[in-house]
Amino acid sequence: MCEYTAKDFKKGQPRWCPGCGDHFFLASLHKAMAEIGVPPHQTAVISGIGCSSRLPHYMNTYGMNTIHGRAAAIATGCKVTNPELAVWQVSGDGDGLAIGGNHFIHANRRNINLNMILLNNRIYGLTKGQYSPTSPRGFVSKSSPYGTVEDPFQPAELCFGARGHFFARAVATDAAGTIEILKAAYASVCEILQNCVIFNNGTHDSVAKKEDRAKNAIYLEHGKPMLFGENNEYGLMQEGFGLKVVKLGENGITEKDILIHDAHCEDNTLQLKLALMEGPDFPIALGVIRDVEAPTYDDAVHAQIEEVSAKKKYHNFEELLMTNDTWEVK
Repeated sequence: MCEYTAKDFKKGQPRWCPGCGDHFFLASLHKAMAEIGVPPHQTAVISGIGCSSRLPHYMNTYGMNTIHGRAAAIATGCKVTNPELAVWQVSGDGDGLAIGGNHFIHANRRNINLNMILLNNRIYGLTKGQYSPTSPRGFVSKSSPYGTVEDPFQPAELCFGARGHFFARAVATDAAGTIEILKAAYASVCEILQNCVIFNNGTHDSVAKKEDRAKNAIYLEHGKPMLFGENNEYGLMQEGFGLKVVKLGENGITEKDILIHDAHCEDNTLQLKLALMEGPDFPIALGVIRDVEAPTYDDAVHAQIEEVSAKKKYHNFEELLMTNDTWEVK
């Protein structure tokens, strides 16, 4: 097997604002693809419209910049017709969850073997600062000068509600964490929390820096206790049907009392609770939150075609024409 480096997947000069989270994510994607080892000529990157959707231009792979909100539809067709390709779909929160929201939920429901990347900066950046489907209630923007009067989508909730089988989350500035979830991804959704320095600066400040992630985030690893804090001094326990944060050593609590993360559990109840946690009372969950194997749409389609074809008297258009009576006109 040929070994690749990040340089093998790089192309062109990225044209994003200095400090944009897209720069951080692109670098991590190059490194992740190199470590995964699928050749550039067997990889396709599909995007919609938006700042993040410029990404295929900077990939030395097959790529397509599609129309607004339709990246999942194009990526689905790409994967089904070219099953040997590794297909990555890249969308922003506006592109992927507004006009593309229906495609997002159905791609999850079908369990298509796509690596779906959602770059979430809670703003429309390319069109200059309108609020997006993930902007919080009361958010002031050019399209909501007095604050939004609607609640945002939670990408994890949409994914789980559509019976998605993989969901992971990382912070764009955390290269190691981002690469780790990208390498684990298949038939997946990876939410990347990133900053827009121009129109929504600081939107993920609580976890943007390493020292803040230690206090405000929890890295979930399958089979390991749910511990967090600068010295892993805090943990998560179940309380009734919910969760609670506890401190080791207080009230006799030890590591044995802490919940163990099960990313492979078919029942997504606890996984969804973890995915929806947010401060100030709870840490933000990072890492692979759900990872359950299931048949993929593209494999099922090709298996069905083979099964049906084996029973047919014809296998191409010419044979089809010859199945009925024929006449020769002279």
